[in-house]
Amino acid sequence: MPLPSALAFPVVAALLLAACDPQDDAPPAAATPAAATANEGLVAHGEYIVRIAGCNDCHTEAYGRRGGDVAKAEWLTGSVLGYHGPWGTTYATNLRLTIAGLGEDEWVDYTSKLHTRPIMPDFMLRQMREADRRAIWHFVRALGPAGRKAPDALPPGVTPPMPYFQLVAPPPPAEAQNGQKLET
Repeated sequence: MPLPSALAFPVVAALLLAACDPQDDAPPAAATPAAATANEGLVAHGEYIVRIAGCNDCHTEAYGRRGGDVAKAEWLTGSVLGYHGPWGTTYATNLRLTIAGLGEDEWVDYTSKLHTRPIMPDFMLRQMREADRRAIWHFVRALGPAGRKAPDALPPGVTPPMPYFQLVAPPPPAEAQNGQKLET
């Protein structure tokens, strides 16, 4: 049955507009705020973990010297301060550049197997819950890449350029040197 001519134009116009409406390609409006809220929660949790785990202590230039008063824009960009000991010299890497090159699952895998040179407490990172390591990834990704690559580690016997901490292990106790136990 044909529509009366007075109704034909509005119905045809509505059908044409509906056919051109791009809503089918867009996520439901309710899903977008929830996803954003979930990501914000991961970013906030990652920031918390970075703060309490002491990541900034080494991976943010002058963080300790400035009492933690360093803008987030400078966080985790590595350091030129070397840690020199019997293993050689270690420098804190630029985590912002490292994470920029890794997907979330790659980061989780990388940190689950991480074994570094002193003084990085890699065992702490390996023992973290996966959810915490994922949150760190989200936080650092939210900061974005910044800074430049930290200096490469130096082998034992090479004196690093200043500045560096000289870490010296004390000699073993006398009883360990001659195999005898000391009397007390």
